[in-house]
Amino acid sequence: MSGKVKARAAANAEAMSGAVPVTERILRDCHSLYSEPDTGLVALASHLQLSLLPPRKKITVMLMGNHSAGKSSFINWYIEEHIQRTGVAIETQGFTFITSGRKRESLTGDATLHLYPHFKPLQSFQGVSEYLCTEISTSRQKKFSLVTFVDTPGLVDGDMKYPFDVDRAILWLGELCDLVLVFFDPMGQALCKRTLNIVEKINEHHGDKLHFYLSKADEAGGESDRQRVLMQIVQELCKRPGLNKCGFDMPTIYIPNPNKPSRCVNQIEEACKTIEKTITQTVQTTLNTLGRDCQKLTESVEAALLEDNEKVRGNRRSRVRGCLFGLGGFLLPLFLFASALFGSTSPELWNALLGEAAAETLGMYLSPLSTLWSLLPGDCLGYVFLALLVLSALLLLLARSCFRTRETLSKKQRRYLQERQEYVREVVGHKKKQLYEDYLKQSVGEHDMS
Repeated sequence: MSGKVKARAAANAEAMSGAVPVTERILRDCHSLYSEPDTGLVALASHLQLSLLPPRKKITVMLMGNHSAGKSSFINWYIEEHIQRTGVAIETQGFTFITSGRKRESLTGDATLHLYPHFKPLQSFQGVSEYLCTEISTSRQKKFSLVTFVDTPGLVDGDMKYPFDVDRAILWLGELCDLVLVFFDPMGQALCKRTLNIVEKINEHHGDKLHFYLSKADEAGGESDRQRVLMQIVQELCKRPGLNKCGFDMPTIYIPNPNKPSRCVNQIEEACKTIEKTITQTVQTTLNTLGRDCQKLTESVEAALLEDNEKVRGNRRSRVRGCLFGLGGFLLPLFLFASALFGSTSPELWNALLGEAAAETLGMYLSPLSTLWSLLPGDCLGYVFLALLVLSALLLLLARSCFRTRETLSKKQRRYLQERQEYVREVVGHKKKQLYEDYLKQSVGEHDMS
């Protein structure tokens, strides 16, 4: 058994034994905290009319460049499996996602978009779905368990016709991917204008994602030939606005071949380190985002409960006002009618009906209005009673308007929000702190952690 085969067997055996790397476990646990159907943060956010996206469990690395630049060969070398076709022809005509899984499998376009829902907008690109697929490998080499590679079509100038808008599709993927590796080969198409145009556009907003490599460096001839090719590529790149930045770097890489030794310096491990660095940054970003989302949800729950309390108080005030206006609508006309009736009938009748003491008390309260009624001409009383009816109707309408209340949370809904708020504060907050400690323990000693 060769050394490479032994190394791969050891890596896969470690994966089968359940020894999950810390970074992989952290990203998986963070994703779980968001995506649990009932207790996840996404479910709580949806209840609060907020939108949260669960973090991805892997980073996405897009490889682009002219045809035969070595993109597929690099993927095969990284995962140590011949999963992508290679050759001098334009083999990669569509987009291929390469990811790790439980068994070797190939997925079509629809299955790919189901596996990667955040890439579903690719359906709007005419013709892309038919040229979209996923290759699942069981390899656990290097950091492949935390990486999804996106192999893009080889780019050429001239009259080459693609079955879809390849420039627009690559630009859209460049927005979404975490890392973009641009391969320039030293033969023929190194200065492909289509590649340079796309790189320039990606650089406008995501220059930090771009990393350039001179691939197949061992085929460039001697050292002087390699330097000349590098100079040509760098000069062409630096002509583009935004790409002529300080600290520009382009490592020379090639796929090691023990049967074909080369004296060329191979910096292919620099690409691996770039991928590992992106994974590290993604873990930190995911944990920081988890903390911010927890705070956002906690504050939103608090605001929802306070708003509901204010609605309850407002509804109580509305009911009181409604009762007052309602009583006024019923009692005021009756009171005025009673005062008119009291002034127009003999006291003996009221004494007989209510008793002398009650009639005297009623007369004391109604006497001002009774006097007012006695001063009015007889032909005005009809209009007054009509006005009383209108006033009564207005008061009743006001009562109905005041009785309109705002919808409030039920006891069950309030209890749900309070329980979720406590869960986010205590359980998720503690889990986030524990995950951060596990992550930092990889780099610093326990005595350095407070």
